[in-house]
Amino acid sequence: MSTPPILNGQVIGQAHYATRALLERAVAPLGLTFAQVLVLNALADGPVDRARLVHRITSTLKVDEPTVHTVIGQLVDADLVHAGDGEPQVSLTETGRDTQSSISADVAGIAARLYADIPTDEMSTAARVLRLVTDRANTELAASRT
Repeated sequence: MSTPPILNGQVIGQAHYATRALLERAVAPLGLTFAQVLVLNALADGPVDRARLVHRITSTLKVDEPTVHTVIGQLVDADLVHAGDGEPQVSLTETGRDTQSSISADVAGIAARLYADIPTDEMSTAARVLRLVTDRANTELAASRT
């Protein structure tokens, strides 16, 4: 009889990095990085206040603000994002919208293949557990900064 799997950081990390590798392979022909994809996705529903966007990406990737400003600058240079000097809003350009839409379709295909036969109740349980672990880790990170 085999031992049931134990949920821990290693198992979570392996799932994350395996899935991320598929995404990175899908966006490699576009010349985009994972961080750039996250910014494009954050802008998919419309313009976002620059400070809010920076906070969202720093808190998601656990990187510093200058790193996110660099990523935004790279996307501006690639004509995927509009973020004028002194303008508080960051938005997708037409090319950026097309690119983000293509990425979204790729991600949907990856998810469909990876989660195809997993029962809905198991997916819901896994999502709840992972959100709880993420919330707890973020709480500890925030407490360690003060």
